[in-house]
Amino acid sequence: MTLLNRRQVVEHLLQPRGDLLVVAGLGAPAWDITAAGDHPLNFPMWGGMGGAIATGLGLALAQPTKRVLVITGDGELLMGLNSLATIGVSQPTNLAIVVLDNEVYGETGKQKTHTGFGVDLAAVATACGFTNSSIITDVNELTSLKKEVDGSGLMFAQVKVDSKSEELVLPPRDGALLKNRFREALLGDQCHFSN
Repeated sequence: MTLLNRRQVVEHLLQPRGDLLVVAGLGAPAWDITAAGDHPLNFPMWGGMGGAIATGLGLALAQPTKRVLVITGDGELLMGLNSLATIGVSQPTNLAIVVLDNEVYGETGKQKTHTGFGVDLAAVATACGFTNSSIITDVNELTSLKKEVDGSGLMFAQVKVDSKSEELVLPPRDGALLKNRFREALLGDQCHFSN
């Protein structure tokens, strides 16, 4: 099996992106969404390992008319696996989850994750109540994945990517700035900041 390049996968999913709300797990997914074009509707998780999918769920429930995409890694998802069960119960139809599965913890030395030992995250998502869950292994499947991400309905995709290190393209590090620009881009004049 030829593994996909994660940065190319993310760029494909975000071009064009319209008003898609994007939450990225820490590390490589955050750098990849930034490499595809830093955007005020990007919310990269700088240090909250295990929280990207829960954050995406909260955003999807709070903004039911907006499409929310969570792009995260296999290691980050494994830290917050219980979120899939909560999503399965909630069934938000505006949430798409894409897991970039390189089978390693890329930020801590490339130790094998559970997926490297055969854990099937798409099957876990199915068992949690996702009716649209798949494993993507071929570049030809990206066109239909992009349609699902941009469409409607709850969906989960585990995309098998290589573990090659890419050039760092870092989003802003200021958490308050990220939060405030996201809120302002999302809520516009309804947004009231408090210090």
